[in-house]
Amino acid sequence: MTLIIGLVLMMIGGDFAGNSTSAQSSQNGKLNLGHAGLEETRETEEIAPGVTYTHIERGHESKHDVYTVNVDFVETKEESKELVKQLKADGYKPYITEIKDHKSNDIDENRIAYLVRVGEFDEIDRAQQLEAALEKDGYTSASTLFTAFDGTKTDGPWAVNILEVDPDVFDGTIASELAQGVVQGKERVTEISERTDALAAINGGYFVVGSRDGTPGDLAGVSVIDGELVSESVSDRTSLMFNNSGDADIATVETELMVESADGASTYLDGINREPGLIRSCGGTGGDESTEEPRHDVTCTDDSELILFKPIYGASTPAGEGLEAVLDSDGEVWEIRDRGGEIPVDGAVLAATGSHTEWLSEHAQPGSKLELKESLLVDGKEAADDEIRSIVNGGPRLIENGELTIPAADEGFYWSTDFLYNFAIKRHPRTLAGIKENGNLLFVTVDGRADNSIGVNFLESAELMKSLGAVEAMNLDGGGSTTMAIGDELVNQPSDASGERPVGDAIVILPE
Repeated sequence: MTLIIGLVLMMIGGDFAGNSTSAQSSQNGKLNLGHAGLEETRETEEIAPGVTYTHIERGHESKHDVYTVNVDFVETKEESKELVKQLKADGYKPYITEIKDHKSNDIDENRIAYLVRVGEFDEIDRAQQLEAALEKDGYTSASTLFTAFDGTKTDGPWAVNILEVDPDVFDGTIASELAQGVVQGKERVTEISERTDALAAINGGYFVVGSRDGTPGDLAGVSVIDGELVSESVSDRTSLMFNNSGDADIATVETELMVESADGASTYLDGINREPGLIRSCGGTGGDESTEEPRHDVTCTDDSELILFKPIYGASTPAGEGLEAVLDSDGEVWEIRDRGGEIPVDGAVLAATGSHTEWLSEHAQPGSKLELKESLLVDGKEAADDEIRSIVNGGPRLIENGELTIPAADEGFYWSTDFLYNFAIKRHPRTLAGIKENGNLLFVTVDGRADNSIGVNFLESAELMKSLGAVEAMNLDGGGSTTMAIGDELVNQPSDASGERPVGDAIVILPE
């Protein structure tokens, strides 16, 4: 594993501290969530030899958790004091909550920002009435929040679902599966699990949700399906890999993509199987705006790109300005056409926009050949062509070599203090993956934003995985995407009001 310098252990004040069975767990085996004395129950079931499913309920609603109104989020103590002064002049009784990082991390500041708040209520209606009054007085950023979701000290509750796979006993396979079997489109985890006859499944990596950010369903990060590279990486973020030997690994993965023409000219490819010009979560190459650094949940742009489309993308490429070269399975150019057309089932399409149309026109004549080169750098070293069966994107890393290691800034989750607070420090539903010292695999979901479970932040996610025995762990896509299925049965409680969310891919546990 590559050594990542620094930890991001973030919190807001306070400390964090076949057969079916149901029993109170022992103190030594309890989860590291909340204080040590919280009540906890577990139900464990073997769903196949070497595969167990465990449901854990821990803690209870804290007496000190209340509904409050966030008036504004400011980055300096001086700004917070000025806002407090203004609120008092308008007749309110504000208070300040400091947002802190941890002394060992990849962020330099000690206090990241300040939340100016008003009110503490047992009922949400009263907080919402105060919010409306504040907005009427010109405080347009006011919003109601239940403090249990906030990252502050709490007693829960939490609902945790765990799949543990012992690879020495389990005779099946674990793999990534695209929604509907193609890049275009989304599908619910329960549907993917049923379609593949999986024993169990969880949601996978980050993906494009709406068309303004690219192709809906496109994986926003590296993806390998059955040995085929399906999506390029977001810089060198942490990913979950399954090798052809059956081993799993958590590592940084970076893609390097090139195309070389028969006349010796070569250039970089910007991406694979995505809408040209839209780079979800950034971290690309070739002059992307506004950055080539990873920036989670931001869509960068580039008006001059070369994008490779494979049959796994779908039936046809997206239309738009530019040119396309249609290739056969040997890389021979069949035709040059305007963008938008059929992808041959035994070939590929290379789409060019902006200045790259000149390169394509000059070096991709019908009858000539283009050589496409794809490389995967795993922890900085090039992987063998036949080494990797599946890769699922995600990030950030949570544990490395048994130590909490959360490089949120390096992996693009700290591009603003506001985003860091809302995404990493606040509690949300999370989907997590880990590897124990004995090689067993852990797939974990934590429900959130609900009465039965408040969710976890990055630090709590890492501590949770360590308490389950993980020596390597990472964060997958979460929030409304967090889903676990046993067979085709949904076993967690997704947070979207509409229920289970269609996602871009899933990790499936398949029988022999």
